[in-house]
Amino acid sequence: MRYAYVLLASVFACVSLSAQSKAAPGKIDASSLWQLPAQFMTKAHAACEMQSGSNYANCVIGQMAGAGAPPNAVRFTRELLKQSHGEFGVMTGFQDEGLVAFAWVTYPLRANTNYGFLLLNGQPRIVNLEDLKLLDVKTMKQSSQFQDAKRLFPKVDVWPGDRDGKIWPNSQVGPDGGLEFTVAYPLRNGCHACANAGQAIFNWNFDASGKFLGTSFQGMIDPPLQ
Repeated sequence: MRYAYVLLASVFACVSLSAQSKAAPGKIDASSLWQLPAQFMTKAHAACEMQSGSNYANCVIGQMAGAGAPPNAVRFTRELLKQSHGEFGVMTGFQDEGLVAFAWVTYPLRANTNYGFLLLNGQPRIVNLEDLKLLDVKTMKQSSQFQDAKRLFPKVDVWPGDRDGKIWPNSQVGPDGGLEFTVAYPLRNGCHACANAGQAIFNWNFDASGKFLGTSFQGMIDPPLQ
């Protein structure tokens, strides 16, 4: 009887470890990188043109392996699709910052900005730096700098960055051993193509365990002189 209890305990332990391994995927790293081949989107669209919405994005992901994408690149794109509620993106740049990692993502289906920033492996696992809902916009709009800008640009607001896929954000050690990432965002007078009203600077803050603490407004940069 004692042997049976030990055996059952071992089985339960194995099942528990297996469930934990499935629930806690490994860290995202440079093995998820993939550079889109020149004709990939043309061929993928031809294969998936009868699909729509999330079915189209999933179909495009299904074309990646046949075009040479590593398994981890496909896995990352599927994870990003869920996190972004259906947006197709491929990791095209990676930089490990220790506590969290930083990634460039190319979004080939976007109309305006085809690059984006992500912070990875913290809590949560993916933090999208182009998610404007996470910015400390309330503090920005209460600042004297923003009020001055609004006199010149009545419809001024913050917009997703015009990223080039090359320039990495500045990072520095934050309070108590955390990390801060400093990122600039364009200010536009009403639309993406409207007058340049300068830039707004925000810090993305993580504690020493990698938990995302939110953003903090750091100030504004005036637009270039005409």
